[in-house]
Amino acid sequence: MPSVYDFTATSLAGEEIPLKRFEGQILLIVNTASQCGFTPQYKGLQELQQEFAPRGFSVLGFPCNQFGHQEPGDAREIEQFCTTNYAVTFPMFAKIDVNGSNAHPLYQYLKDEKSGLLGSAIKWNFTKFLVDRTGQVVARHAPTARPEGLTKEIEALL
Repeated sequence: MPSVYDFTATSLAGEEIPLKRFEGQILLIVNTASQCGFTPQYKGLQELQQEFAPRGFSVLGFPCNQFGHQEPGDAREIEQFCTTNYAVTFPMFAKIDVNGSNAHPLYQYLKDEKSGLLGSAIKWNFTKFLVDRTGQVVARHAPTARPEGLTKEIEALL
C-alpha cells in the first residue's frame, strides 16, 4: 500500500529528502505562503512542532505560490522569513505546485487520499493533511482550521 514515505521532496537548502526519513512519525503536511492572510498560522504550527516533536511528530511545510502569488520569494527568502518572523524549526521544503499538471507527486497522492469538501484540488494556502505513523493520510483540514485546533486529533494518534 502506498504511503507518504514513498515520496521524495527537495528541502529549502536544495537537498533531496526521502520522506521515509519521517517513517514512524505523525506528520502534519501543510502548503504555506509568506504573504497570506493565514500566514500567522506559522506560529501555531511551530507551537505544535515544539510540543509534540519529542513524542514523534513533525510539521512539514511546502511553500506554494499558486494562490494569489502569496509566496513570491526564493528559497533563501522563504527560510529567512520563516526563521525571523516565526522561529520555524520544522522542515521546510522547496516551493512547489500543489494543483495542476506540475503538482508535486506527494500532493497528487495527498489529494487522491483525502478529497476536500469541493473536490480534491487544494483551494488555498495552509491546507493541512494529517498523516499517521504508517504514512497513511487520516484527515484533511481547510486553511481556516487553526493549528491549535488539531491538538486533540494529533494527541490521539500519538
